[in-house]
Amino acid sequence: MTGYLPQQVISETRADGRILLRSAHPLGPVADTTGQWLHRWARETPGAVFLAERAGAGWRELDYLTTFQMVQALGGWLIGQGFAATGPVLMLSGNSVDHGLLALAAQYVGMANVPVAEQYALIPGAHDRLAYIVRAVRPSLIHVDDPAICAAALDLPELAGIPVIASRADPSRPSLTMDQALRGDASVDVAAAHAAVTPDTLGKILFTSGSTSLPKGVLTTHRMMCVNQTQIADVLPLLRARPPRILDWLPWNHVFGGSHNFNMMLANGGALYIDDGKPTDALFPRTLENMQMQTGTLAFNVPIGFSRQLAALRADADLRRRFFTGLDLTFYAGASLPQEVWSGFADMAREVTGEVPLMISSWGMTETAPAVLLTHERINRSGIVGVPLPGTEVCLIPEDEGRYEMRVKGPNVLKGYLDDPQKTAEAFDADGFLITGDAMRFVDPAAPDRGLSFDGRISDDFKLTSGTWVRVASLRGQILAALEGLAADAVITGHDRDMLGVLIFPAGRPEADLAARIAERLAPLARSATGSATRVCRAMVMHEPASLAEGEMTAKGNLNTRRVLTRRAALVERLYAPEDPQVIQL
Repeated sequence: MTGYLPQQVISETRADGRILLRSAHPLGPVADTTGQWLHRWARETPGAVFLAERAGAGWRELDYLTTFQMVQALGGWLIGQGFAATGPVLMLSGNSVDHGLLALAAQYVGMANVPVAEQYALIPGAHDRLAYIVRAVRPSLIHVDDPAICAAALDLPELAGIPVIASRADPSRPSLTMDQALRGDASVDVAAAHAAVTPDTLGKILFTSGSTSLPKGVLTTHRMMCVNQTQIADVLPLLRARPPRILDWLPWNHVFGGSHNFNMMLANGGALYIDDGKPTDALFPRTLENMQMQTGTLAFNVPIGFSRQLAALRADADLRRRFFTGLDLTFYAGASLPQEVWSGFADMAREVTGEVPLMISSWGMTETAPAVLLTHERINRSGIVGVPLPGTEVCLIPEDEGRYEMRVKGPNVLKGYLDDPQKTAEAFDADGFLITGDAMRFVDPAAPDRGLSFDGRISDDFKLTSGTWVRVASLRGQILAALEGLAADAVITGHDRDMLGVLIFPAGRPEADLAARIAERLAPLARSATGSATRVCRAMVMHEPASLAEGEMTAKGNLNTRRVLTRRAALVERLYAPEDPQVIQL
């Protein structure tokens, strides 16, 4: 058997032009709860490593039996202390063994866990988001690795009176400890509590990024998580052929790291080695150190992470050999992988092992737990996100020029948002499909089995290669305000690139000093930017007005951003070329 099933799609075209797609492969048996996975592997492979983190010069490794025993002890403690009856566990720190144990224990006894971005606690400017989440979920318990690091967040009024459990004690701040909790509570019938958990029991609440509004709480049930892992493994039997292993940094407050990757290891008896590095200048050296110690059978990352890994692998023949030996699959998400990175990995793998691992991507949302589309065949280019997984249904609504708005339905799709019936109602159409706001194209319109490629948001928002969303409307407004009198309109660029640029349509005839005046006006915006998603690095003045005839401008006088970017693709390339004299460097 190969490591993947052939892509086979059942396609139906409706009279209104809508296309319905679903997998021809049936959905296999599904676990009722995440705890069933833990039961299975504690029984079948008790000594196999499940979860590990760095500890000094080595690793703290927990096998499945030990994990199971600790989860049961923690579950009993949660019930015995009264936390299980009063609210979820808020996970305020990043990925760690203790974080994983407590999250599993909460799910095991019918509680939800709520992982939030570390930045909400560590960055004072994000404390309002944390306060909002605390008010929304009303947690009974807060977990932190180190209370001293989170001290400012823990002092927020919204957190006052909520017990804190810490992995490391802080003498200046009394808290519960994991060591205390791991003693359990012999008076509690943990087995009975677990038996009461059903597929519809809430397992976790994940908050969307909320870049244009307050974050929405996605109610994620055991069914959603368990179904999704069956869907993935049904078409990728390589996951069941041998226990997978990953070295992974992706944060658990995001659905990619916390539901897709974490649950994939647990569902298939695999091992998750926590990478405490990140693909940043400051933390990638730690990732590289961890890679010297551990490599995986699967490699998950965002494009910028793979780009950094590729450079490191090119520089280290021994690491290159160990990385690719035994590697079954590479998987990227968050944005499209640059083709040169794709080709670099393929060439390197072929050089080391004589063959290329399965190189794939997927499409999903926090609301879909997460995978709906998955590539499960060999392809030779980036940007393809695959076909519907077993049990899901995709509705494609024609837009123009072969582009479709995508909506989805399936047992892995959420039923609603936390305490927000209005947003829940707005999220679904009359036929029960989740409105995703994303656009797709067929890889080959004559062969639906070849799958779909991602074609951006229906709105103009996009992601950089880091996976960071760029909110175009807000940024464009800032730019036009700064360029008042100089610019009639502007188009933001940067989709699947590592920096932002802007094409500027001048308010009048371009003058000789226009570029210098634009640079002077935009420089303060660049200096005050809070990150790559708000910092415009390059600009170029358009000497040809937007064309109504060519579709760059609508009859109402608005720019058709997508058409401008398509028609002026050569100018966009020049915008990112080194040392082009027409490019304004910011």
